[in-house]
Formats: sequence, structure tokens, C-alpha cells
Amino acid sequence: MLLAQQSSAKAGSPANFTAAVDGHSFPEVPMDRDHDATKAVKIARAMRAGPIQITQNATVAEMDDHGNLATILRQGTNEWICVPGNENRIGDPPMCVDKPGLQWFKDIHAGRPAPTITAPGLCYMLCGATQHSNDTPFDHTSPALPIGPHWMVLWPFDAKHCGLPTTVRDAGAWIMFSQTPYAYLHICGTPWDGNEYLPGDEVIWNMRYSRGRATT
Repeated sequence: MLLAQQSSAKAGSPANFTAAVDGHSFPEVPMDRDHDATKAVKIARAMRAGPIQITQNATVAEMDDHGNLATILRQGTNEWICVPGNENRIGDPPMCVDKPGLQWFKDIHAGRPAPTITAPGLCYMLCGATQHSNDTPFDHTSPALPIGPHWMVLWPFDAKHCGLPTTVRDAGAWIMFSQTPYAYLHICGTPWDGNEYLPGDEVIWNMRYSRGRATT
């Protein structure tokens, strides 16, 4: 996340900042007050949590302790919500979540015994996260557990049926909260990890790819 001050701002006049995320620039936010500067930083941080295809049109909002949207920082046009979180609090990371996923988090905040969603939810936490436990979403006292960048399929998964691990990892995937109704698929990294295969690329039989060679 970068906040670049416009060089054209004159001395004594309100500065303008452009939030640049992964090489993409977003609308300027006037910086005539500390509040506006803080707002711009929160928006930029929230937008780093998900892919640009989602974040560029997502609503950016702050979430309260009950999982409700407390403050709209920027109104969006798709059904995704990106929140800046609070990196000084355990379990409050920047994230981008769709409508079913938002309900999944609300159910946890409400202490419901099981999620009430009727369709799978998606959530991106590409900035990583901290949380108290890998075993239950209702642990609020254990020491911080660092989690790398990841994305999540929020739908009940049976680890034994899927043959997937249930322990914290730095690559691959596992079922988090595996012994609870909130068990879900946790996938490390981003969907764009690795090299992209394109038509015309030369196949190498180690399941890796190299660019096609020019023919004469």
C-alpha cells in the first residue's frame, strides 16, 4: 500500500493523495484533515486484502464488534465488502468478503452454534491475519496465532471425508475449525501463485511450463 502525495499541491493548500494498490491507482481523497488521511489509509489497506477485480468496485466499510457494518468509507457497486480491520487487534485483519461470507462472520460474532448461510461464502485475506485458535472461532483469550496470506471457502467441510489436514500450514490448504459446524476450507497464498500456462507454451513433463520457442 502506497500513499503518494500529489506534487502539484501548493504550500498551505489541502494535499491530495492517491492510493496505489498493486500498481493500480484509485480516486484521490482530499487530505484537508487528519480524519480524511486516516480514511484514505483505511480504504487502501482494505483494498489490499482482495484481488483488484473485486476490490475496485467493492464497498469499503468498517465492521463493529458484532459483525455489522458500522461506517461506510466508500460505497461500491458490487456485492463485496472490504474492511480495513485493525492490525493492532488479534482476529481483526483486513479482508474482502461476499454476502454469504459476511453472514458467516455475523453468525460467529453473534455466538450462534452454527452458521446460517444457505450457500458457500468467499473471503480473501491476502494481507494475512492473526487469530486466537485454529480449533474454534470462539476463542478470545489464547495468544496470537499468525496466519499468512490466504483465501477461504466458507462452507461446512468434513476433513476426514476430504482427506485434508487440520493443522496450520504455510502452504497448501487445510480445514480450519475442523471439529465445529464452522469448519471451512482455508487455502494458503493467492489463487495467482505459480506460473500461468498459456496456449503455445512448451510442456515440460515435471508439471512446470516454459515459454514456447520461436520457430523458423
